[in-house]
Amino acid sequence: VLLVETGGGLVQPGGSLRLSCEASGFIFRSYAMNWYRQAPGKERELVAAITSTGTSTNYADSVKGRFTISRDNVKSTVYLQMNSLKPEDTAVYYCNARGRFAVGDYDYWGQGTQVTVSS
Repeated sequence: VLLVETGGGLVQPGGSLRLSCEASGFIFRSYAMNWYRQAPGKERELVAAITSTGTSTNYADSVKGRFTISRDNVKSTVYLQMNSLKPEDTAVYYCNARGRFAVGDYDYWGQGTQVTVSS
């Protein structure tokens, strides 16, 4: 199983970034996908979530109206479009795949990508 995040970097306040997470090694379309982030000295927090079919999404209050999660089940990729970025969005962003099945629950994580919002 592999989750590879790309798209992080340094951006000025008010700018945009698009994170991608390409998955392999499991049946991507059967898993809900999430983006978490962890800032220095803080706990990891859920930023955005999308169901396996992509029909439902959910966002942390702090990013509502600014971030958009989407997925492409053909490409086995989940995206996080981040607009109007603020310095408080600075964190390592992690991609997470979560599946709940009759045989058990499965949870996979990427290695993370750094997002820094600074002038």
